[in-house]
Amino acid sequence: MKKVLLVLAIVLSANMLSAQTPEKAKSLLDEVYNKVKSYDNIFVDFKFDLKNAEAGINQETRGDVTLAGDKYVFNYLGSKQLYDGRKVYTIVPENEEVTIEDQSEDEDAMTPSKMLTFYKEGHNYEWDILQNVQGRKIQYVKLTPIDSNTEIKSRLLGIDMGTKHIYRLIETGKNGTKTTITVNSFKTNQPLSSTLFNFDEAKYKDEGYYILRN
Repeated sequence: MKKVLLVLAIVLSANMLSAQTPEKAKSLLDEVYNKVKSYDNIFVDFKFDLKNAEAGINQETRGDVTLAGDKYVFNYLGSKQLYDGRKVYTIVPENEEVTIEDQSEDEDAMTPSKMLTFYKEGHNYEWDILQNVQGRKIQYVKLTPIDSNTEIKSRLLGIDMGTKHIYRLIETGKNGTKTTITVNSFKTNQPLSSTLFNFDEAKYKDEGYYILRN
């Protein structure tokens, strides 16, 4: 009888903990979101890893992004992408080409504007592992998309519990592709040029760039 009661107590405790897990995870992410939204601007330097063993893909590179509200400047793979709140400008110096287009309306698209806030909606949440990274406590939250038609299987979001800043995002696709973004540097409220998010079309035309409008 004592053994049966002990087993029941363990099961009930586990069920109660499981029930609290989504609320605990959501509460942490709300705290992170509110902190991110409180900054005038954010600069993030990051490492980007893309792996798919079946397809033989193993890529690693670095990039950086400056965010102020919805506006951003994104430097990645030798190209620059700028969003001024109206249009997205993709500048590729190697090809001397600029593409001008509307912001993507795809809800699953991981744009720089959503990079630090995408988790706010559209997911189920689960408390995951706690890691020690060079003395920093990184708490992971597992996010599973509510929309079953999405190509994303799951996302793991690692939160630095000391700063409440995002440290790492691990995204697993249904095709086996794993994308990992690790934050190397996270700076806030930096002095920014008043023209940082402005696109100077005349300048690029003078430099011989081809301007493509989609």
